[in-house]
Amino acid sequence: MSKTILKVKNLKKSYPAKNGGGRVEAVRGVSFEVLEGEIFGLLGPNGAGKTTTLEMIEGLKKIDDGTAEIAGLDVQEQTDKIKSIIGVQLQSSSFFEYLNLAELLKYFASLYHQKIDPEKILTEVDLLPKKKAYVKNLSGGQKQRFSIASALVNKPKILFLDEPTTGLDPQARRNLWGLIGKIRDKGMTIVLTTHYMDEAEYLCDRTAIMDQGEIIAIDDPQKLIDGLLKKGFKKEMANKGANLEDVFLDLTGHELRE
Repeated sequence: MSKTILKVKNLKKSYPAKNGGGRVEAVRGVSFEVLEGEIFGLLGPNGAGKTTTLEMIEGLKKIDDGTAEIAGLDVQEQTDKIKSIIGVQLQSSSFFEYLNLAELLKYFASLYHQKIDPEKILTEVDLLPKKKAYVKNLSGGQKQRFSIASALVNKPKILFLDEPTTGLDPQARRNLWGLIGKIRDKGMTIVLTTHYMDEAEYLCDRTAIMDQGEIIAIDDPQKLIDGLLKKGFKKEMANKGANLEDVFLDLTGHELRE
C-alpha cells in the first residue's frame, strides 16, 4: 500500500466580489488525498478553482478555512518547511533575463543550499544543447520543460504543475507528457491541473473533477469513464480508435519543432 503524502481537508477560499457586494467563493470545502508516487490530476473548466486550490496547498495563498498537510507538515503552520520539500512550476516571466539556463539552475539550487549538476538536470528534460541559451529565446515547449527543470533542483517530495501544456503544439504536448511520466517513474509524486480531458486520461492515476469550487467526482479516469458507460451513455460519433491529433502527428511526425 502506498503512503499518503498530501492530505487536503475542507479547503475554502473566497474573494470580494468585483461589484462590491459580498464575496465570491472560489473554493468550497475541497477534500482529497494524494498517494506517494502517483500522478494526481485536478481537472475542470476555467474558473473551477483548480489553480486557487493548488496555490493554497503550495503556501502561496492564505487558506480561509480547512487544512492541508504535505509529508506530515501543516501548510499554514510550517510554510517555510513546506516550500523546501515541494517543487513548483514557474512561469517564464519569473526567470532572470541575464542568466542562461545552466546559470539559472545553479542560482535556484543556491536558494535551497543545494549543489547540483545543471547539465544532468538539463539532460533529463532534453535541454542540454540549450544550456547557454536564455529563457526568452526558447520555444514554448522548451520554456515549459525548463520550468519543470527549475522545480526539480531541490529534489522535492512532490511536484506541482499548473496546466503545464497550455498553448503547446501537439508535438511539444506529447513530449511533455512523456517527460512527466518519466519523472513519476523515478518515484516522484506529481499533482497537476488541466482542462484537457485526454491529458488527464493519459497521465493521471487518479483524477478529481472540479466545478464551481467543488470536487464533484474523484477516481481512476478509466473507472470514471466506466461509470458513465454503465449509465447507458453512447457517443454520437463512434470511437474509431484514433482522433484528429493522432492523424496530425502521424503525418507531421512526433519530433519536436524547436
